[in-house]
Amino acid sequence: MAGGRSLGRAFGWLWAAYTVSTLGTWLAFDAFPMIAVLVLHAGTTQVALLAAAGLAVGAVVAVPLGPWVEFRRKRPVMVAMDLTRFAALMSVPAAYALGRLGFLQLVLVSVVVAAADITFGAAAGACLKGLVPPKDLLVANGRFEATTWTATMVGPPLGGAAIGLFGPVLTVAADAVSYLLSAVGIRAVGGGEARPVRTGAPARPRARDLLEGWRFILAGPVLRPLFFNTVLFNGLIMATAPLLAVLMLGRLGFAPWQYGLAFAVPCAGGLIGSRLARPLVARFGQHRVLRTAGTLRACWSLGLAFVRPGTPGLLLVMVVEFGLITCCAVFNPVLATCRLEGTEPDRVARTLSAWSVTGKATTAATTALWGLLAGLTGPRTAIALAGLLILATPLLLPRREHVPHAPGQPVEALPGA
Repeated sequence: MAGGRSLGRAFGWLWAAYTVSTLGTWLAFDAFPMIAVLVLHAGTTQVALLAAAGLAVGAVVAVPLGPWVEFRRKRPVMVAMDLTRFAALMSVPAAYALGRLGFLQLVLVSVVVAAADITFGAAAGACLKGLVPPKDLLVANGRFEATTWTATMVGPPLGGAAIGLFGPVLTVAADAVSYLLSAVGIRAVGGGEARPVRTGAPARPRARDLLEGWRFILAGPVLRPLFFNTVLFNGLIMATAPLLAVLMLGRLGFAPWQYGLAFAVPCAGGLIGSRLARPLVARFGQHRVLRTAGTLRACWSLGLAFVRPGTPGLLLVMVVEFGLITCCAVFNPVLATCRLEGTEPDRVARTLSAWSVTGKATTAATTALWGLLAGLTGPRTAIALAGLLILATPLLLPRREHVPHAPGQPVEALPGA
């Protein structure tokens, strides 16, 4: 299969760096809430604040970093963000060992890590576009997608075992070390990287550059609908995650291992979907795959509102999650490729940064809103409402197929396609 194609040594190091940092992230996935509850004895409101504040404030902090990244060499920025995340996360076990760990520190670390995540992602997208030939972008994005779902499948069970044996603070240290190893991998990419040149504009970033990413997205007849579709879809999906945990672990009485199993096993769909993305695009075309996979991924979440106790309920969650993840794993690498293809090299970092900032802020807002809604109506009703809204997200998908565009112009569309 095409997924076996070699993309070269430089991409291999970039992929290895992504793999180790992603696995570290999923190993420590629940570490901060557990530290807040088990070590700092925080309540439900504080735990929710920790999750929402890290995303929301981190997104705001990252806004001016997009233009800053755009006109700098991307690999040094990526290394700097890895080292920033390493230092921030290592401050947690250090403070714990000294008996000085507090809730405010967890919030601040969450903010720093969220801002560094956005900045790293913006630089990494631009780096990938310069490192991999256009014809191989979908292969590369498919490999990243497969890595994400593999880490999602194996990371939380391993992290849960590590937390049980060594405590949540040690898993944070492991996550920190993964970023240090990622920095080493990015440094090993080697080769020269030219400093980006700002053509026809002042050499220093201007205040208007802060909004340039959003301007470019909203001006594109293909990027604009994809942007609104993915931001809304991902926000609603993430908003229901804590509600489903409350429903399954609380009212329905599932054991923690059953809850973990219900979400680990379906991640195999991520491996299947990421392998299918390229052959599907080769056969049916990028636009048709985006619309079909984007529509199919919206059809599953409503089923989670009907979960019941026992084995039937567990199987229902697995089936729904498997279908959802498989469709997402087809859609995501095609979206990532379309987004890179439709963005000029001197706009990639600002565009990806704007996209990520909006996504994280929307997720924070929808998570908080659905938490309040669940308090008023119950988690099952809130999950059902999110599922119904998700069914409408395909209406936001682009209706026309994009064609190559002139430099400096947003992606165009084929009328009537």
